[in-house]
Amino acid sequence: MSKPAFTVKAFGLYVIVLGLCLVLAPNLLLSVFGMPPTSEVWIRVVGLLAFNIGVYYVYAAKCEARAFFQASVYSRVLVLVAFAAFAGLGLASPVLVVFGLADFAGAVWTQLALRAERATA
Repeated sequence: MSKPAFTVKAFGLYVIVLGLCLVLAPNLLLSVFGMPPTSEVWIRVVGLLAFNIGVYYVYAAKCEARAFFQASVYSRVLVLVAFAAFAGLGLASPVLVVFGLADFAGAVWTQLALRAERATA
C-alpha cells in the first residue's frame, strides 16, 4: 500500500468509527464534545452517511485511486472552511470546528504524501 493510500485508509477508518458512534450512541459522542443531547433521527442519518463515506475511503485506498486521493484533499479542506463558517455565523457550536480540524489534518497528511510520492517518481 502506498503512503497516500495509507493516509486515505486511516482517514476512512476514522470516519467509519465516527459514523458508528453517531448511529449507535450519538448522545455519548455529543456529550464528550459538550454538545447538547438530541433525540432527533438526523444525527443517526449523518452517522450512516459518515460510515458509508468511510467505506468509500477504505476501498479507494485499497484500489490506489489517486484521483480520489487528490479530490479528497479538496473536499476535506472545504469541511473545515464550512464548519468554521457555520460556527462563525452562529449556526453551530464552535466545537464543530474540531471535527473540521480532523478533516483538515487528514487532508494535509494526504497532500504531503502525494507530493512526496511525485517527488520520488
